Amino acid sequence: MALRNAVMAALLEGEASGYDLAKGFDASVANFWMTTPQQLYRELERMEGEGLIAARVVEQERRPNKRLFSLTEAGMDAVRAYVTEPPGKPTAIRDELMVKVQCADAGDIEAVRAAITERMEWAAAKLARYERLKERLLEGRTEDEYCAQAERIGPYLTLLRGMSFENENIRWGETALRILAHRATSARDREHATPRA
Repeated sequence: MALRNAVMAALLEGEASGYDLAKGFDASVANFWMTTPQQLYRELERMEGEGLIAARVVEQERRPNKRLFSLTEAGMDAVRAYVTEPPGKPTAIRDELMVKVQCADAGDIEAVRAAITERMEWAAAKLARYERLKERLLEGRTEDEYCAQAERIGPYLTLLRGMSFENENIRWGETALRILAHRATSARDREHATPRA
C-alpha cells in the first residue's frame, strides 16, 4: 500500500496541516500504518503536485503561517478507486523480536525474556491509548448506537483491529514468558538431579 492511501484516509476526517497529520497519524491510522514526518511531508508535496490534495495558507500571529490540506475531487475519486481495488497479499510479519525468540535456545534466554516483556509493555501502552480513543469516539454511546449513528465507521473498525492486534501481542507474550520460565526451571532441576562423578 502506498503512503498516499493512508494520507487520504486520514484526510477523510477533514482538513489538516502537515503537523496535525503527523501527530494525528497516531490517533487515526497508526494502528495500521506507520510513517515518519519527513516521509509524510514529501508525500503531501507529491500529492499536491498531482492534484489529489489542495492546500490553503492560514496566517497566524506570533507563529509561522500554516498550510491546511484537504482532499480535492480528484483525491476523493482516487480514494473511491483505491477502495474498489482488491487488496494486496496480507502483510508478512517481519519482526526482529521473533528472530531473537527463534534463537532463544542458542543465546541468553533472560535477554529474550526481557525483550518480550518490553514488547508487552509497549503493546499495553498502545492499547491504553486506543482505549482512550475508543472512549472519545463513542462519546458515551454504546457500540451499537455508535455504529448506527456515526458518519464514518471505518476509523472505528480499524481501531478495533489495532486493539485486537495489541491484545494478541500481550497474550502471546504471556504464553512465551510462561513457557520460557518453565523451560528454565526444568533445566535447573535436571542440572541439580544429575549425579556428579
